[in-house]
Parts: sequence; C-alpha cells; structure tokens
Amino acid sequence: MDGFQGPLGADTWDRVLHAALGRATLGVSPGALAQAWADWFVHLAMAPGKQGELVQKAARKQARLLRYAVRRTVEPETAPCIDPLPQDRRFDDPEWQDPPFNVLYQAFLLTQQWWHNATTGVRGVSKHHEDVVAFVARQLLDIASPSNFALTNPVVLRAAAEQSGANFQRGWLNLIEDWERAVAGRMPVGTEDFVPGRSVAATPGKVVLRNRLVELIQYEPTTETVHPEPILIVPAWIMKYYILDLSPHNSLVKFLVDRGHTVFILSWKNVGPDDRDLGLDDYRRLGVMPALQAIGDIVPNRQVHAVGYCLGGTLLATAAAAMARDGGDRLASITLLAAQTDFTEPGELELFIDESQVSFLEDIMWEQGYLDTKQMAGAFQLLRSNDLIWSRMVRTYLMGEREPMSDLMAWNADATRMPYRMHTEYLRDLFLHNDLAEGRFQVEGRPVAISDIRAPIFAVGTERDHVAPWRSVYKIALLADTDVTFLLTSGGHNAGIVSEPGHPRRRYRVGHKADDQPYVDPDTWAATAPVRDGSWWPEWQDWLVQRSGEPTTTPTMGGRSYAPLCDAPGTYVLMP
Repeated sequence: MDGFQGPLGADTWDRVLHAALGRATLGVSPGALAQAWADWFVHLAMAPGKQGELVQKAARKQARLLRYAVRRTVEPETAPCIDPLPQDRRFDDPEWQDPPFNVLYQAFLLTQQWWHNATTGVRGVSKHHEDVVAFVARQLLDIASPSNFALTNPVVLRAAAEQSGANFQRGWLNLIEDWERAVAGRMPVGTEDFVPGRSVAATPGKVVLRNRLVELIQYEPTTETVHPEPILIVPAWIMKYYILDLSPHNSLVKFLVDRGHTVFILSWKNVGPDDRDLGLDDYRRLGVMPALQAIGDIVPNRQVHAVGYCLGGTLLATAAAAMARDGGDRLASITLLAAQTDFTEPGELELFIDESQVSFLEDIMWEQGYLDTKQMAGAFQLLRSNDLIWSRMVRTYLMGEREPMSDLMAWNADATRMPYRMHTEYLRDLFLHNDLAEGRFQVEGRPVAISDIRAPIFAVGTERDHVAPWRSVYKIALLADTDVTFLLTSGGHNAGIVSEPGHPRRRYRVGHKADDQPYVDPDTWAATAPVRDGSWWPEWQDWLVQRSGEPTTTPTMGGRSYAPLCDAPGTYVLMP
C-alpha cells in the first residue's frame, strides 16, 4: 500500500490507470466526453421550451416521412423529403430510391437532423461541449446507417444476387487478411508496392547531415544552372517527409529540382521511448538550425527559401521569428503549406483538445514515452469517419472490393510517433494557450513574435482541410508585418498540397497583401479572389523565381564540410 501514499505515488497510479484506459479508447478521454455530455444534458433538462420544440420537430418529421412513403407508392417521381448533406455520398446510388430502401435512408437522415437539433442550440451549453456532443452523436448515428449493413443496403444486395454471394466470400477473406496484418503489425495490403527509395522517395540525392533527430538530404541537380538561393523544406514529423517526394509524376521535390532549384529536405527520425524528453525547441535546435548551417557551407553567401509543411511550418515560423528577433537575415522567403501559427480556430481537431483530453494524452505518452501512430490515426479517422471508416468497410468487407493502393494511401499508412515532451508542449503551449500567436512562446529563454518576421511569406491553405482549416492558416495575414501572399487550393490537407500540374479538377485562388495594406477578412477575400484552373505549383514556383537571383553554376554535393553519408532517402525514413 505504500505506493499509494503521498502525492507522487497517487499521481503515478492515476497515470497508469489513464494510460491503460487510453489503449482501449484510442486516446480519447472518457472524462472529456462525460463533461460535455453532462453540460448538455443538465442544460437540456432545464429547458422545457427546447424540449417541447424537439417533440414538435419529431412529430413533424414523422409526418413528413409518412407523407413521403404514401405518395411514393402512387407517384414514383415524388421528391425525397430530405436530401443528404453535399459531402454525404452514402445514398447516391439510384437503387436507394426504390422501396423500402428509400424510406430507410430518409428515416435515417431525418433522425440525424433531429439529433443535430437536439445537441445544438441548448442555451447555456459551452460552445466546445456543444461541438463535442454533436460530433459524438453524429458518430454514433453513422454506425447505425442503413448503408453499413448488408440487408439494408441495396447495392450490397444487388452484388450478392449477381455474384451468388461471392462478394461476401471475398469480403471475409479481406477481413481475415487485414486482421492478420493488424495483429502482426504489418502495413496494409498493397503498401509493399510503394517502398521509399524505389517507387516513392526516389528523387536522386545524398544525405549530407545526420544527428540524433534528423537527416538532411541534398538533391542532385538536373539542370546545367540553378537559381542561386537554395530551398530548405521542413516537413512535419507527424508524417514521413516523402509526402513531398512521392512518385516521380507527383513529387514536389522533383518538380522544383527540374526547374533549376537546389533543394534540401529534412527527414525526421521516427522516435521511440528513449526520445521521450525531446522538446518542441529541440526540433528547431537539432533540425532547422543545423540544416541552415550545413546549407550555408554547401551554398555559401546565399539566403535560403524556407518551406514548412503542417507542423513543420509552425516550427519554421517559430525559428524564423527567433532569427528575426536576433537580427538574422538568413531567409529570402518563407512558404507555409497548410501550417497554422494561430490555434484559436483549429477546426474539428479542437474537439480533441481541452484540459481533460490533453491531460489524458499526457498520461498515455508518459507511460510509453511517445504518442503511438494508432492513437493519432484514430482521432483523424473519426473526423472523416464516413470516408475513412464506414464506406471503406462496406466496400472492402460487404462488396468484397479492395480499393487499389496509391502512393498517397501507402504514405498515409507509414505513420510516425510523437515524443512525450514535444507533443505535450505542442498541445499545451500552442493549442490550449496559443502562445506563439500571442507572443509568449519562448526560444532560448526569450519570447518570439511572428510580427518580427520581415521575409516575404507565401501561405497555402486547402479548401477541405480537417487538420489546418484554411481560415486558420489565413491568420498569418493578421500576425505578420510583411508581404503575405495567400493561396487557397482545392483538396484536403494532403491531396491539396500534392497537386501536380495535370492533376484533374484542381483549382486555386491567390491574393497578395503588402505590409502597409489593410487587412481583408478570409470570407471577403475568398469571395473576391478569382478562381484559376490547374495546379498551384507553377504559381508558387514563379513567386520563388521572382525573389531569386540570376541562374548560376550548380553546387557540389555536400560542399566542403558535409561529405555525403549515403544515398537518399537515407535511413531515418525507413525506420518502422
């Protein structure tokens, strides 16, 4: 019993319990859910007017459904009484309009709408708790969608009739194969065709720097001359770097190299328990800064075009602010790809960020030394459960059809871990307290401010981003006292960035704000900026060229002091 005595022992036992719970809940805090539910339930219980309104809505919806069902029997062209949301593709197949499936899916959508009304607009409930309750209600309802069950899904029944049930046989085999791979800790089916260094991450280059956290890759030139200012790409360590060097046809790295740029990229180590004490500033100190020092030796007397993606962009902005504070001028420009510097509106990801949730994650990481890939993936999949969970299960296990593996899907499955200290600082200092945007985040013992940055900024947001919503990315125009070019592209957090020329159905809009021009809010900007068809890559590359000098001779690989250590993609990207 001695282990329970004293504050340290009690705290340790609490953390052990929370860590055990976290393995079962995929990192979601039961306390956070209970707080949100209690806030909603108590306020709804004290709102007889809201309760009466919900009773009336339920009665009206039942009447609408009954009217539709009766009319549909005599008038086949009767319009549905409710349409799915634009992003809901579950009931697109024409067979859903045949009875009884039409009544089933209409009843489901009406129920879904009623629960949205029930979980929102309850006076006195905090906005965060309202969002959490509405989100959880939607997730629970999605489990019961008629599209998820063979007997209530006409598309599945048609396939079973046409194939004499062979779709169920294939689906069963798919389920067994996926289960075996999951238990063995192996990658999903098809990922073996996308191995870094072969079909992906295959742009020729050399590792010219390695420390305990990062490898720096310099890519071999493909042109006789190059723009004098090199490019340093800082990807997020929540992902492996080759999202920006996928297959040759959609590699941003290759796109830049083929257009005469000298490109360097950081490849982060996939951390383990021994790296638990690496903090957020260690990623700057061991990543960005030594990379800039090495580039300064390889390409001397030149400023650098720095590019940061997602969390790597947040790190780059922090490093740039610290250099600007200290009088440095190493950067010719800064490009932020789907990267936030202000975290007050992080979108649906905010559902998983409050004191209860962060403390719960801290306890999980405290025991492991890191946040596991599965615990991160669970939260991201819930944000798009229809696309990433239920529709995929229906297709794979009920229809017996495997979606062909793509390079982007294979990369997404090649996830990484986050060290305990770093992720704690990230969640608390940036998400909860918004220290970077509000001038409290410290580098080397002193706070930094984004407003100190003087290098021109090119910021890219994506229209359907669940990780870094574009309106949040747009806030760089409020924080930075320098020229800011903002570009909004179609697609999501990953697919919108990997948007090579020739990619179908791509579009973007772009605008520029000088440091002395008034601020324009994001919605007004989006309404007035003209839409352009095609990839945003050439637009950005032209912007870089305008801020570069005349082409010059190509630098040597590794320069004088950084002899190549091995071929790209290096060793860290291959760590499981």
